[in-house]
Amino acid sequence: MDEKKGMVGTLWWVRQVFFALCAFFFLFFGIHVLIAAYSLKDPFSFVMTFFSSNLIILISLVLLVGFVYGMITSLRKENRGETHACSEENATHR
Repeated sequence: MDEKKGMVGTLWWVRQVFFALCAFFFLFFGIHVLIAAYSLKDPFSFVMTFFSSNLIILISLVLLVGFVYGMITSLRKENRGETHACSEENATHR
């Protein structure tokens, strides 16, 4: 049963890292599109490209923050659980 729980945890971490890397990719893609928008001559194309790149950047940044926050929260829960287990073990030995 512990092996299955560990495997789910491992798959969760792989998924979180994969999605965070995808969010990084789209963040840099949105920045690249934003920079490319300034080289456009047509005002309509500029405005459409500018706002679409800002939307790409906004969505990918929010997703990235969410994935990183989830990973940090998970690490803190794991560390807190180990700390409590160690302090309970020390309390019983006294």
